[in-house]
Amino acid sequence: MLRIATFNVNGIRAAERRGFPAWFAARTPDVLAVQEMRCPEAEVPDVFCDHHLIYHPGTLAGRNGVALATRVEPHRVRIGFGSREFDTEGRYVEADLDLASGLRVRVASVYVPKGGTPYEDAASLAKMERKFRFLRSFARHLTASRREAAREGREFVMMGDWNIAPDRLDIRNWRSNQKSEGFLPEEREWIGAIQSPRTLVDVVRRHTGECEGPYSWWSWRGKAFDNDAGWRIDYQLATPALARTVVAAGTDRDASYDTRISDHAPVVVDYDV
Repeated sequence: MLRIATFNVNGIRAAERRGFPAWFAARTPDVLAVQEMRCPEAEVPDVFCDHHLIYHPGTLAGRNGVALATRVEPHRVRIGFGSREFDTEGRYVEADLDLASGLRVRVASVYVPKGGTPYEDAASLAKMERKFRFLRSFARHLTASRREAAREGREFVMMGDWNIAPDRLDIRNWRSNQKSEGFLPEEREWIGAIQSPRTLVDVVRRHTGECEGPYSWWSWRGKAFDNDAGWRIDYQLATPALARTVVAAGTDRDASYDTRISDHAPVVVDYDV
């Protein structure tokens, strides 16, 4: 069994105080993708047990930062995806793993910018345009990396905080959010275009079927968490052959508002390889 998880921790040092070590020890993922580490490399707490940590903090103090924690030592690592504009921000890291089972897999952690909308002001529009520059550049890398992995006989799992809810099933209050960043038609079109039965599959949606959620993010404000008024913006996209091996997939929603580790929940998938 191969357990892969992705988790936007909203600050690894804060997550440590809120219970991340207990969650990690209980779930023991073979691979964990992390987003929003928000921590200088020298100050990362010792919370990943005996896993190998690949960390790209970026240069923006107190922001972003992506990582991969892997049980086996990576065969090869890539930091960034070749973007002059975004590679300094700590938004992407990938690694090739050769597992004892014989499976060769490429895993990646991505943190997509939140963006903005054209309906507010010039600053929000600029954020939206910047997000789409990221998406266009990242789509090219995603295709190239997936094809390269295939040539090497590797399966591929791209995961992270995409900051896009793909469908109405992925956001509780979809009617009132049709002009909100993360649910714009253009964003949903982009996330749909990078998936297909022959390229990449949203493994949680494939496993759970046509049901609401499971949500992975809830605002800290108000009663969003208590009312389960969430968004599904964290997910794993896997190559079809690997997606067909999924035996369990979902989010580890915290028991209560007071016990939340982050404003996101971990997305955990078990692959029967």
